[in-house]
Amino acid sequence: MKKLEVIIKPFKLEDVKDGLSGIGVRGMTVSEVKGFGRQRGHKEVYRGAEYQVDFVAKVKIEMVIPEQLVSEAVRVIQERARTGEIGDGKIFILPLEDAIRIRTGESGEDAI
Repeated sequence: MKKLEVIIKPFKLEDVKDGLSGIGVRGMTVSEVKGFGRQRGHKEVYRGAEYQVDFVAKVKIEMVIPEQLVSEAVRVIQERARTGEIGDGKIFILPLEDAIRIRTGESGEDAI
């Protein structure tokens, strides 16, 4: 099993979710987050005054999937989340030791 942590632009969430559902990803957790990478935020104008926005609104998707789905999931995320503009996001792939379903006590892939 692997854990994927994916940071994307908020308006791409539905496309990514639909693509992942299409390849058999059954669950995910989504959080609204703020941050910056190389882009270092951006400038906006409000009532004629320009100001710096240091943190950009993003969406973080977390999911635990079987190892055999990882490459397909990464491909789908890249296709569905890409705009070609700076700030499209990142995919982090982490090893996962175990998962346990609290209700039934199932563990490993049976728990996901």
